[in-house]
Amino acid sequence: MKRPPSLQFNDRAVILSPAGKIDGYVVQDAAAMLESWGLRPEISENALCDAGRFSGSIEQRLSDLQKAFDDPAVRLVLCSRGGYGTAHLLGELNFSGIKRNPKWVVGYSDITILHAALQAHGIASLHGPMAQHFSDEGAEDIAVRYTKIILAGQPVSYHIPVGDSRLLNREGSAVGRVFGGNLSVFCGLLGTKYARIPRGGILFIEDIGEAPYRVDRMIYQLELAGVFRRIGGLIVGRFTGYEEDSQMYFPLQESIREAVNGYDFPLCFNFPVGHVRLNFPLIMGATAVLTVEEEFISFRQ
Repeated sequence: MKRPPSLQFNDRAVILSPAGKIDGYVVQDAAAMLESWGLRPEISENALCDAGRFSGSIEQRLSDLQKAFDDPAVRLVLCSRGGYGTAHLLGELNFSGIKRNPKWVVGYSDITILHAALQAHGIASLHGPMAQHFSDEGAEDIAVRYTKIILAGQPVSYHIPVGDSRLLNREGSAVGRVFGGNLSVFCGLLGTKYARIPRGGILFIEDIGEAPYRVDRMIYQLELAGVFRRIGGLIVGRFTGYEEDSQMYFPLQESIREAVNGYDFPLCFNFPVGHVRLNFPLIMGATAVLTVEEEFISFRQ
């Protein structure tokens, strides 16, 4: 797995919108922050277009992403937001340029599709805050600060209190490549050439606005696809924007725990990743060490 080089002073960074449309001030705020990091930010030609729920036509969004991938001088591609639409681009997207000159691609949610595709081509990327988060939370936000130091070449190292998840967690340690992301988006890739399940890998999942029965269905989709038989560890991030369903056998988190009771890999809940302010960046495709203990979760890359 090729890891893009650490960012240096005066490196070029492109902000683009491969999925949903976004307000201009958000992108301008993110560009100002990247400039404060010592980078040279650029806003792609179609980043602020408006085509219904999308930031432009498929051709416009593909053009911006392809140009950023192909330009060897671009060192960072920051997605403005997720939403929906990245899947439209994969069939025509050419990865030869970014394979020759790996660069950091940063985003989450619908950008799970890009992370999976990059991993399929042997390139690591960063699951983390996007332009919207940068604008909303500012430079001193902890997830933004973690993003900055990881892109600058510092190792990932989190030591997280277990809290209320103690009874759901399963203690143990795992060493493996990190993959996954948004649960519904990742499940949509199963059966395609982009859904690579690394043996002994560490899967992490998160989602927003999905009813518990839909989450349950997707967890069993992973089970039936044999994903849980291949992995070495499971990180359950934050599931938000839903209401518990009293007609289900268990609450949402307990239903996930129940579905994987027959396995012995380490498992943790409420990891700070997802559609939340505490959206800690993780390097997709890179090897990580996950340790789940009674009081703390340790994650290192």
